[in-house]
Amino acid sequence: MPELPEVETIASGLWPMLAGQTIEDVTILNDSSVEGRRYALENLITGREITHVHRRGKLLLMDLSIPEVYEHELPVPRSEYPLQLAFHLKMSGRLFVHPVGTPPARHTRIIFDLSNGNRLFFDDVRKFGFCRALAPCDYLNWQFWQQLGPEPLVINTDRFVSLFQSRRTRIKAALLDQKVIAGIGNIYADESLFRAGIRPDKPSNEISQKSLRLLHVKLKEVLKQAIRECGSSIRDYRDAHGDAGAFQNNFLVYGRTGQNCRVCGNPLKTEKVAGRTTVFCGTCQK
Repeated sequence: MPELPEVETIASGLWPMLAGQTIEDVTILNDSSVEGRRYALENLITGREITHVHRRGKLLLMDLSIPEVYEHELPVPRSEYPLQLAFHLKMSGRLFVHPVGTPPARHTRIIFDLSNGNRLFFDDVRKFGFCRALAPCDYLNWQFWQQLGPEPLVINTDRFVSLFQSRRTRIKAALLDQKVIAGIGNIYADESLFRAGIRPDKPSNEISQKSLRLLHVKLKEVLKQAIRECGSSIRDYRDAHGDAGAFQNNFLVYGRTGQNCRVCGNPLKTEKVAGRTTVFCGTCQK
């Protein structure tokens, strides 16, 4: 599943292609790819300009212009008009901009026709991903959005430490919990814990403040490096131009089961933490 660096990379790649474009038409080819109010996605975003493309956690967000009409001219109250489109790519979702007239592919689930003639396709082989139109009423009713934790690249270190100090759960499980901190998945949890020298199965409340501060530093370093290298391509992930990321070439532990540690040379260990395969070094991570 694309994590924070992959979604950040996709958003920054899409923005130059979508900046200032108006959504002229929406075609839904797969009902399960729409979450929330289908009516809002089909009928309330046409004629709206895309004003920004960015990220929140693992969600890709497209900001929309506000309708320039009087309240009495709107078919629904203004509070029900979407302000953003939210995409969760899940395991295999992709967003690509195609030239005018491009027919949908086998796995295209939603088509957005743009004012310059291009077409934005939401493709999803496994059909786990979704698009959701977000109006003010939707933000309040969408529990996932309400419970989303702070951003690891924005939160200050004191706040980061306080999030984990009182939790008895294992530190990797806490990092993966989107209610605790947003955007972190299996790859960047393993890599940042290794760089901080912390075992992934250690209870969060048993980790010293000093180690948690170091973890925040290393987590930000890993995320920023991954963003610079356009994310990690393991299976399905491609950026907005169809290119693979390169950060997988720098993995120190993730996906290296049975290999030797690149720092101390001892065999890496593997166990399940929070239901996820976890690779770590028993020597470097005390």
